[in-house]
Amino acid sequence: MNKQTHVIFIGLLALVIGFGGGYLIRDQRTPGIGNHMMPDGSMMSQNIDQHFIVQMIPHHEGAIAMAEIALERSKRPEIISLANGIIEAQQKEIIDMQSWYQSWFGSAPPQGGMGMMHMGGMEGDTAVLASIPAAEFDREFIEQMIPHHEMAIMMAQMLQASTERAEMKQLGDNIITSQSREIQQMANWLTTWASQ
Repeated sequence: MNKQTHVIFIGLLALVIGFGGGYLIRDQRTPGIGNHMMPDGSMMSQNIDQHFIVQMIPHHEGAIAMAEIALERSKRPEIISLANGIIEAQQKEIIDMQSWYQSWFGSAPPQGGMGMMHMGGMEGDTAVLASIPAAEFDREFIEQMIPHHEMAIMMAQMLQASTERAEMKQLGDNIITSQSREIQQMANWLTTWASQ
């Protein structure tokens, strides 16, 4: 297991514990998140939604940063179209999550949450994308974006299994549907390009 994979695994484990283990890991920078349980041991829906938003906003921000580099560096129209789609969809989802957080929890989402992009694994990826030789960029972008999308899908599946808010269920469904489709597109491109 390389360093990046190890970091992502630790982050996912924290999420699994948070959503499925009956409690949330308390982040001192994130007031109100952690250790609240219903009498039957289930998570309070509020904390599930709160924790997910704190995780997903920086994760989306990371995808947007990667997509913005793709707009600058890629020459393939399909990559440019994908990058524009990622930016548009995920910026809207960030705005929605920020608005919901303010409405439901009475404050703006905390900056520098425990999302995957802030755990030391993905910041280095944007540096690689910015500096890798042009001929290698598109493959590197896809090989980074596919696992990034897979992580978001896993997080969204955990959310759907636990949340009671219709808005969050719809958000989870949107993430799973759109990012699964994009993963398939990217995998198909890699196969096509390898045969050229």
